[in-house]
Amino acid sequence: MRRFSNRHSLTTLSEINVTPLLDLAFVLLIIFIITTPLMEKSVDLVIPSSNAAQNAVDPAAVLTISLNRDAAIKLGDEEMDIAELTARLTALHEKRADTAVVIRSHKDLAVQKLIDVMDALKRAQITKVGVVTNPSAE
Repeated sequence: MRRFSNRHSLTTLSEINVTPLLDLAFVLLIIFIITTPLMEKSVDLVIPSSNAAQNAVDPAAVLTISLNRDAAIKLGDEEMDIAELTARLTALHEKRADTAVVIRSHKDLAVQKLIDVMDALKRAQITKVGVVTNPSAE
C-alpha cells in the first residue's frame, strides 16, 4: 500500500510560533489596564511645606472676578463686558506686574464664559490665576 503524503521524513520547524506569545502579551496588557487606575487612588501623599509659599502673593494685589448665572462679569463690585475687562486687566498688569486674580464662577454657568475670562487674563498677560471652588460633600 502506498501513502499519499507530502511528508517523507520527520523535519523540525524552523520558525517560532508567536500565538502563545501574543496571548501572553494580551493578558499582561489587560492586567495593566485594570490595575493602573486602582494604583493611582491608593497613593498616600504628604505635601511638602515651604516658608516661601506663605508670602507667594501679596493679598492686596489679588483681584476678584465674579461670573453670575446670567454671565455678567464683575471686577470687584463693578460690572463690565469682556472687552472692558481685558483693557482694565492690561492696565492693572502694567501698573503692578505681580497682580493675581481669583475667579468666582456660578456652577450652572456655561464653561465657555469661564474660558472667555481666562482668555482675557491671558491677553492681559496675568499668569497668577485661581478659581474658587467649594469642597464637595461626600
